[in-house]
Amino acid sequence: MMSSSREREDSLTFPANPSSSSSPITVSDHLDSYLQDPTSHIGSASGSYSNEGLLAAADTASPSNSDVEFGFSRPDFRQQSPISGTVQFYQRHVFLCYKHPSVWPPRIEAAEFDRLPRLLSAALLARKSDMKKETRLTICEGRDGTETSNGDVLIFPDMIRYRRLTHFDVDTFVEEVLVKDGEWVPGTPEKLEGSFVFVCSHGSRDRRCGVCGPPLVNRFKEEIELYGLQCRVSVSSCSHIGGHKYAGNVIIIGSNINGEVTGHWYGYVTPDDVPTLLEWHILKGEIIDFLWRGQMGLSEEEQKKLQEQRRLVNGEVSIEGSTKEATQTQTDEVNTTACCQGSGSASCCHDPALPEKSDVMDADEGAVKLIPEKKKSNKKPFPKMNSGKGAAVHKVYVKPTWFESWEREDTYAALAVVCAAASIAVAYSCYKQLS
Repeated sequence: MMSSSREREDSLTFPANPSSSSSPITVSDHLDSYLQDPTSHIGSASGSYSNEGLLAAADTASPSNSDVEFGFSRPDFRQQSPISGTVQFYQRHVFLCYKHPSVWPPRIEAAEFDRLPRLLSAALLARKSDMKKETRLTICEGRDGTETSNGDVLIFPDMIRYRRLTHFDVDTFVEEVLVKDGEWVPGTPEKLEGSFVFVCSHGSRDRRCGVCGPPLVNRFKEEIELYGLQCRVSVSSCSHIGGHKYAGNVIIIGSNINGEVTGHWYGYVTPDDVPTLLEWHILKGEIIDFLWRGQMGLSEEEQKKLQEQRRLVNGEVSIEGSTKEATQTQTDEVNTTACCQGSGSASCCHDPALPEKSDVMDADEGAVKLIPEKKKSNKKPFPKMNSGKGAAVHKVYVKPTWFESWEREDTYAALAVVCAAASIAVAYSCYKQLS
């Protein structure tokens, strides 16, 4: 058992050192269990393609009631401060792109009929003692025909993507890429550029994430399009990452102003905080400390010490607790110095300079201000962050039709069944004629 009374993260983390006294897979506190869907402990066919608990609540409760009970206006929202040191130590984050949050079962990594995430999770667990890095697995949204198709695998801080992993290739992929730190021969690793934002929207696992996640994803997409950052910033829903009570939970991965690939976690994020995260964290490389939970490569204690160090070194804070990431001292455990380079002189390492036709530099303070590409009435670029409780009303996902959740692999499976039935019919017909 853990010695700390603090809520531990209920997430898939596979430590490289099996002799560690801490269990790599932990559980949430009793409040999280209470708020989870009643069917969350059942990884069977009944929960594989529907979010019964969350969607039933969405059908019976109004958006305003959902927000008051589970959203940004819930009683326990932003009641803990600071929230640094709430991210378990890990060194590598693997994201598997797989379908939509609305069809994810509560524990998608163990769902009987979701073979790819289940087999990848099992392979990582089986080879954890052979991996040199503590590895975390998270599911993110995947949709065929888009930039992140089903089966794509994103690996950070390596900043690489492998396309179209299937359940037949899982063992080989884990062996070659995650154990041997090499390349998967059937696929070609693609270098990733820019920043990647992942928002926990796993509503069937915890209703707070289901209510808070989708509005955050929508706001990120709106702001990214508004300010012309589609080529620099990508946003996606993701499965449970640990710390339900901090919803909305956001992970931002990208190169800081020193060229180091970092993965920062934020909690208690509201849609009003999104413009500030875009400007101050992604574009200027500064940490919003009062929302900061921790980062990849640091232990819980190191996260707390680093935040305190930032406050002492900088002396004063701005934007309600933001401090420059450039001043942070990286620990020996963090060996992720990769920085992706684009074609020509383009680079995804985050420099305060913004794309052409989108920036204005203040000569006195060197502050970056964005001018939206699209004119929008009465909209001020990047308003100041709201640190209080959000009072906006947010919608909950509506249950999709079977056609909306139909993917390419489902099509192949249906065709295989049809072909098998036709073969049996032909064989039976021949048999009748011969007899």
